[in-house]
Amino acid sequence: MSIEAKLKELGVTLPDAPAPVANYVPYVVAGDMVYISGQVSADENGVIAGKLGIDMDVEAGQAAARRSAIALLAQLKAACGGDLDRLVRVVKLGAFVNSAPDFTGQPFVVNGASDFMVEVLGDAGRHARAAVGSVSLPLGAAVEIDGVFQIK
Repeated sequence: MSIEAKLKELGVTLPDAPAPVANYVPYVVAGDMVYISGQVSADENGVIAGKLGIDMDVEAGQAAARRSAIALLAQLKAACGGDLDRLVRVVKLGAFVNSAPDFTGQPFVVNGASDFMVEVLGDAGRHARAAVGSVSLPLGAAVEIDGVFQIK
C-alpha cells in the first residue's frame, strides 16, 4: 500500500508544508538523506501551545506530537517532489517538549509522533530518537520535532 493510501485510510490529510518562521530552510536534501527542520505542534487553527505538566497532560502532548509528525511528513513530501513513496526509512527524530521543571514524561509525549510514524510507515517508520524537556519552545508550542529521513 502506498504511503498516501495509508494516510487516507487513517483519515489523515497532509497540509501544505509549513513555511519557515525565521531565517532557515525547511529541509535539506543531501544525497539519499533528508534533514527536516523542527516542526512545531500546529493544526488548522495555528500553533498548539502549552506546557506539559502545567496546562497540558500527556494525552494532549501526544496529540501535539502527532501533529508535528504530520508536518514532518508534509515537509518530506515537498522534499521528495510530491512522492512520499521515495521514503526508505525514518532514521531519527529529535523531539523537544515544553515542560514544567518537574515533568518527566517527555518519552511518553513523543510517543505520539513515534507511534504515528510506525502506524503509517510500518517498519520503515521505526527510528532512533531523542525526547528532551525544554523550558520554552518557539511560539509557545507544546512540542517541536525535527527529523532525518532516508530516501531513494
